[in-house]
Amino acid sequence: MKPKPAADPDLPDAPAEVRVPLQAIRGRGAATAMPHRFSRDVREAVDDGWNHGPQGAGGADGDDDGGGPAPATTVHLETARSAICANDSPDIFFELSVNPYRGCEHGCVYCYARPTHSYLNFSPGLDFETQIVAKHNIAEVLRRELAQPRYVPRLLNIGSATDCYQPVERELRLTRGLIEVMRDARHPFSLITKSSGVERDLDLLAPLAAQQLTAVYVTITTLDPLLARRMEPRAAAPHRRLRTLRTLAEAGIPVGVSVAPQIPFITEDMEQVLEAARDAGARSAFYTVLRLPWELDAVFREWLQVHYPQRAARVMARVQDLHNLDAAQRSAGKSYDSSFATRMKGSGLWADMLRQRFAGACRRLGLNRERLELDLSQFRPGLARGQGSLF
Repeated sequence: MKPKPAADPDLPDAPAEVRVPLQAIRGRGAATAMPHRFSRDVREAVDDGWNHGPQGAGGADGDDDGGGPAPATTVHLETARSAICANDSPDIFFELSVNPYRGCEHGCVYCYARPTHSYLNFSPGLDFETQIVAKHNIAEVLRRELAQPRYVPRLLNIGSATDCYQPVERELRLTRGLIEVMRDARHPFSLITKSSGVERDLDLLAPLAAQQLTAVYVTITTLDPLLARRMEPRAAAPHRRLRTLRTLAEAGIPVGVSVAPQIPFITEDMEQVLEAARDAGARSAFYTVLRLPWELDAVFREWLQVHYPQRAARVMARVQDLHNLDAAQRSAGKSYDSSFATRMKGSGLWADMLRQRFAGACRRLGLNRERLELDLSQFRPGLARGQGSLF
């Protein structure tokens, strides 16, 4: 065995490898394009000693208006082979869904759909909000599926896994095409969005609402504009979403508010959101707790380290409390319980307290007093095929 050569006293010691500190990216929710679970290679950025530009803030509990330049958004056109996705989850109120896009430029850091980008060989981090897949023929495929003799109408939602009114919709108008198909077939449907872009389609939605064929839900997680900008960077501002609720309600469209997800020590104004939404015209409300499947766990933890490092550990501990995880599950790094019975509302003491807060606020505000029923009996498959109907 050869002896190790002595260090040259005239040369400085080599510096230890230093990781590049995370920084916020203006207009984006994720801070990195972290690898997905199918990736063969995993890379980490390290500080090579060169100055690559201004570092974002992070570090303090929040002053992060700086940050690196936002990466551009790329839209990929996809030819869809199917449109309707069936849902057999007992904890979701609709049975069918249609999503005209994959990925979402709104960049909501908590979005449970982020891990689906892994199947496209994209990162659930930055790629989810910068690499958008648009199903350019989705309306034609939906029309064909509704016209199938074996099709049975059921509760259908547009935009369950991606915001159907994200920015690219202004040009591609895929969601409007879907609404036109639903109108032609007289098929009831609901929409959920964080965008004021839904107001563009009032000319379609208002007449359908008068026939009990549609309802719209607007997600408002917080009234704090700074928090919303960090958490949902390219969605409409909270006050703009409230205006959208009011506009829809005044047009006669049944509207509800989603205050999901509830994130402990982050979204702390649920009652104020519910009251503001009620005043804007919402008549129903629902919520879920934060759930972190697959890579979303790492995406959300990274976001906490960038924006709220001082409270990150406390937030994650309470998320685990909401899902009533035991010591063994926590030590294994598990963040939530994925079982259908508890994943949406959580379980245990902290989940019960949140449930009581929500129920009490809804009772006080008069929300959820009446159940909205859309009329499935009006569906006419012949109209979907472009044929006339005697009925």
